[in-house]
Amino acid sequence: MEDLVKTYEYLKEFLTEERIRKIEHFAPESSDFVLPVLEDVYQFRNAAAVVRSTEACAFHKVVALQEEHNFEPNLRVTKGADTWVEVEKLPRNMESFQKIKDRGYKMVAVSLENNARFLPEYEITEPMALIFGTEMEGVSQEILDFADETLAIPMYGFTRSFNVSVAASICLYELKQKLIKSGIDYKLNEEKLLRVKIRWAVNSMRSGDQIFEKYLRENNIKM
Repeated sequence: MEDLVKTYEYLKEFLTEERIRKIEHFAPESSDFVLPVLEDVYQFRNAAAVVRSTEACAFHKVVALQEEHNFEPNLRVTKGADTWVEVEKLPRNMESFQKIKDRGYKMVAVSLENNARFLPEYEITEPMALIFGTEMEGVSQEILDFADETLAIPMYGFTRSFNVSVAASICLYELKQKLIKSGIDYKLNEEKLLRVKIRWAVNSMRSGDQIFEKYLRENNIKM
């Protein structure tokens, strides 16, 4: 913890007062309780929209599982959200899904299949990885079989599915509201919060990665 505190204080020297105030204001709401997981999403506008919605709900991390397509959000659509959201890219295979589950997440596929529970009635009680499928096929069958449960958004017209970025926005917002009302301690602990602030500080700086790595190297700090 001491190294994290010292590192953040050092990085703040390169930031404007306004940027520091923004980091300190928004960081406390940050959470990893809901983790969006995207299964080989290929449209860059959809990728960007999911990143933007994730940041707006203060979850601040997305896992992109890549197979045929690279996850490359359109920066004009993210509106700067990519500065604050960590995107972890993993190969799309069962080992990656197991890795996410091993981090303590309930695996929840967003799909109408497998006796899905509907979002308005869904009760969130533990950290969940929210899995969204590709634009054309939806969540793959192997993931539906692997998931702990499925979650669906009620629809009232002829259309039987939402665009993936729209579905992500609806789910993330509704789950955020449920968390706020639940009394669950869903926010980051002190160590995770400091790590988020450090990442945001680095991303806010020109040549931030180089400055950060140099500081860690010179002070023999491992993170």
